[in-house]
Amino acid sequence: MLRTSLLKFCAVGLLVSSACAAGVPDDCTQLLVGTAPDWNSMRGQMQLFERGPGGNWQAIAPAYPVLFGKHGLAWGSGLAGQNENGLRKAERDGRAPAGIFQIGKIYTYDAQLPGGADFPFHQVTTADAWIDDVKHPEYNRFVTIPDPAKPPAWFAKQKMRHNDFAYRWLVEIRHNSDPPVPGAGSAIFFHIRRGVARPSAGCTTMAEPDLVKLITWMRAPRHPCYVLLPAAEYDKKWQSWHLPPPASWKTEH
Repeated sequence: MLRTSLLKFCAVGLLVSSACAAGVPDDCTQLLVGTAPDWNSMRGQMQLFERGPGGNWQAIAPAYPVLFGKHGLAWGSGLAGQNENGLRKAERDGRAPAGIFQIGKIYTYDAQLPGGADFPFHQVTTADAWIDDVKHPEYNRFVTIPDPAKPPAWFAKQKMRHNDFAYRWLVEIRHNSDPPVPGAGSAIFFHIRRGVARPSAGCTTMAEPDLVKLITWMRAPRHPCYVLLPAAEYDKKWQSWHLPPPASWKTEH
């Protein structure tokens, strides 16, 4: 009897786990939707959506242009996407990870976020680094060294404080995070674009006013998530992944 009950419990647990892994979680009520024309596109668009508990997604503003990796997109690892067939995101492949991802902390040079923002953040110091070295034990992790005046040999290539305008705000996209798999891609963020035609190495970049709007809109209790897909994949997955209908965001790329 105990064994039968245990088996039933495990079966229910598997169903719940599968449901959670199938798309946007129920507790996510803010969604950032990024779409690209195809897998090899470096350009696309983003639109912000929100919903009440159990409600339908509603766009809060028109879509705006964004840039992805210089080689386009590849399947990443997050809330959804890691079990898909096709090209996988890899370190230094120049592709942005596709799938559904949680949003992590904001990292900024500033002492505070833009006015109206209320989200967990960290002011980046000269002791902070994000590890993209696949051989380092803290791969794809934020770390702080004890003494920036005496940094380890690896620190120069991993440090976060560059006084680079594009990195004024880094919004963590939690790809390959739980746990990180060496070589599957690291340091994926939203940040300011370097130009209207300058793609990233794998991040999603945008004009500074659009990034500021995103930062001031997000709220941690609403569990914001990011979905990034080529348009054809979005058409196939929007219902099973609990995304806004394609008609609610489609514009000419």
